[in-house]
Amino acid sequence: MTDFEFKEKYTIEDLLEIMKILRAPGGCPWDAEQTHESIKKDFIEETYEVIEAINKNDKVLLEEELGDALLQVVFHCEIERAEGSFDFSNVTDGICKKLIERHPHVFGEVKVSGTDEVLSNWDDIKRKSKNQKTQGSSMLKVPKELPALMRAQKIQSKAKKAGFDWDDMSGAFDALESEIKELRQAIAGKSQDEIEEELGDVLFSVVNVSRFVGVDSEEALTRSNEKFITRYLEVERLAAERDIDMKNTPIDELDELWKEAKINLVSNRD
Repeated sequence: MTDFEFKEKYTIEDLLEIMKILRAPGGCPWDAEQTHESIKKDFIEETYEVIEAINKNDKVLLEEELGDALLQVVFHCEIERAEGSFDFSNVTDGICKKLIERHPHVFGEVKVSGTDEVLSNWDDIKRKSKNQKTQGSSMLKVPKELPALMRAQKIQSKAKKAGFDWDDMSGAFDALESEIKELRQAIAGKSQDEIEEELGDVLFSVVNVSRFVGVDSEEALTRSNEKFITRYLEVERLAAERDIDMKNTPIDELDELWKEAKINLVSNRD
């Protein structure tokens, strides 16, 4: 057993020490075996659990989930510390320097008129620090691992900063209608590759519209997913109440249940 000091309240230094102990000889076999690759999905999962806590406005859960997310940062840092490349202090040093550099209106003499100018300066400083001379080069830096809708919105925002965007929402809607027409043609042609390509173009165009109306497409789809589940559960309840076998019921009849479920849920909400 290690000489670890038990405390009433622990600090970040204690967390770093605990992780070092867990991965050291005589520590935890599972922790010692982990690599960046083996735990990378855990990082994603913990991040989404933080988002869940925020969406629920659950402060207790948020505190816990932020701790789990911090653990992932510490875990990855300990892996690299043991290999001699960098440690947690290098990570904190780097982010501190980045924040200072990208807030010259706070830590320097730059004057700004508001949030828009702050964001514009941030983007300019970021491109210079990463040697991204064009918006195209910055697009290439948008991680492919991001959810596709989120990535599309980021790519389109970068195109907008370069002036490559519709003058108003009508252009985005026209493009969407054109892509839907091309999707219909692809479906009629029955080429799976073309269908996938055109469907992707439709989704990309929908994201374009979402930008113009100030909606986050990822959040909008998440909300629609939850709305569908809620309504479907109400359809199931109605079907069971009336002894309706959903698998053997025509879709037109199920659609009537869907409409009724929608009315019921709106009434209950009111």
